[in-house]
Order: sequence, then structure tokens, then C-alpha cells
Amino acid sequence: MSATIRVAAAPISWGVCEVPGWGRVLDAPTVLREMAELGVQATELGPPGYLPRDPAELRALLGEHDLTLVGGFLAVVLHADREKALAEAEESAALFAACGGDVLVLAAATGLDGYDERPRLTDTEWATLVETAGKIRDIAGGHGLRTVLHPHIGTHVEQQAEVERFLRDSDLGLCLDTGHLMIGGTDPVELAKRFPERVAHVHLKDVKGDLAAEVRAGRLGYTEAVGRGLYVPLGEGDVDVASMVRSVQAAGYDGWYVLEQDTALGEASPDDVPRRDTERSLTELAKIVQAL
Repeated sequence: MSATIRVAAAPISWGVCEVPGWGRVLDAPTVLREMAELGVQATELGPPGYLPRDPAELRALLGEHDLTLVGGFLAVVLHADREKALAEAEESAALFAACGGDVLVLAAATGLDGYDERPRLTDTEWATLVETAGKIRDIAGGHGLRTVLHPHIGTHVEQQAEVERFLRDSDLGLCLDTGHLMIGGTDPVELAKRFPERVAHVHLKDVKGDLAAEVRAGRLGYTEAVGRGLYVPLGEGDVDVASMVRSVQAAGYDGWYVLEQDTALGEASPDDVPRRDTERSLTELAKIVQAL
């Protein structure tokens, strides 16, 4: 390869999600073993309760599969009940740091189950959201972690105007999630070019543009869209992943590229689908990196 990058995985690619009723969940040893067999060397943590929350147990389990921890996702309500959000951030940051992680991926949860509804915030609530995110950054920093804000469907930072408003109002870096940005109406390639200094973490996804447009227009629920194949292996959807990687690499990005293909496994879904799709994404990513 003419360039090297750091590639990690995440349990969501194996259908592991915090949303109630999302789908069938494969056991952790199977998921971690398949990650390792594919040559992945690190993972994000996944939803609370899937992997052990005891640091010694988590380090031991990851070690069994020669995996390290990148960090993890934390979706908390930032615009209200600040003390609860800060307490959850403290617990997660301590765990991530104790197990070798270096990034806390923060999302502005609505407080509702799932990602299909999104109440509107007042300006006061938005200001609280930004301030709470800053306090979480400070908490995580005390544990040696970076905090990045993850624009995410069904959260209060989803659409392009909200992403750009957050960039104006906060100094946190962004998790550039190619799929969620596109579904929310933001071109991830263009965003990376406009704000290269704010790209602090990358989630690589590919999505079908037609289904993304249906979700964006409110004609299709996010969960239903995932079940209908919204996410596809890299190179098989409508995100220009190659251009995005070239752009952030040219800007000096040296962080993780976390492969995430949000998957929901039905009762009849074959167990080998997540591994197969992740392998296809890894093959495509290797081609992209080879061409850098």
C-alpha cells in the first residue's frame, strides 16, 4: 500500500444496537472472533451492556481476540438533566480509558427510544446542549480521552443546519460519519473539505441514496429503512467514500477509520451476513488506500 490507515470495527455491523426491538443479537465472543479473523485489530465498545462494563473483564475478553479498544459511543440527553448526562459520561470515560480507548463518541440523544422521532429544541435547550457537551469533553479529557460529537439520525444534531450550528457554537471535533451525514442531508465529502480541522474521528458507512432520501423526507422510518437495506458494503452505495478518505488524509487526519454498517438481523437472517458484508467493505477500503 502507498499509505497506511488505522481500521477498526464496531458491533453495530453485526446487528448489535441499543434500540429496543432492533433485531436478533449475536453473542459477543462470536462477533469479536469474526472481527479478529477478518484482520481487524480494534473495536468500538458497542451499546452499554453488550460487552463487560468491568474494566478487567473487558480487557480480558478483548485480549482473547487480540483486539484493542478505540473507545465508544455515548448517546445522552444533553439539553436537559445535565447531572445525569455528566454522570453517564464519567462512568463511560473511566471505562474507555481503563481499557486503552482514546475517544468518546458523543451523540445528542432526544430522550426517546429509537431514532425515529425528534422533538424540536428551543434556543435555550440548544445552548444547554452545547454547554453540556463541553463539560463532557472536560470530563473525558480528565481521563485522557478526546470527545467528538457524532451527527446522528434521530438526535438533535442531524441535519446540515444543525451540524453547522454546532460547529459554530462548540469547539468539539466531529465524528465524520459518512452514512448518518448523508441521510441527514449533509455531503460528507464537502463537509470534510470545508472543515478539515474539525474532523477528529471517522465512521465509514455506505448507504443507498434513494432510501436515505425517503428517511430525510419523513416518508420512511429510520429503523424500517435499515431493515430494508439502507446500509450496504463500502462501494455499493451512493457515498463517495474514496473522495472522503482522500480528502481527510490530505488534510493530515491520522485517527481511526471505524467500519460501521448498521445492520438489523431478523430471525431468518443468516449469521454470516455481517461478516460477509464487513469483509467486502474491508476489501473496498484496501483498494481506496492502495490508490492514495
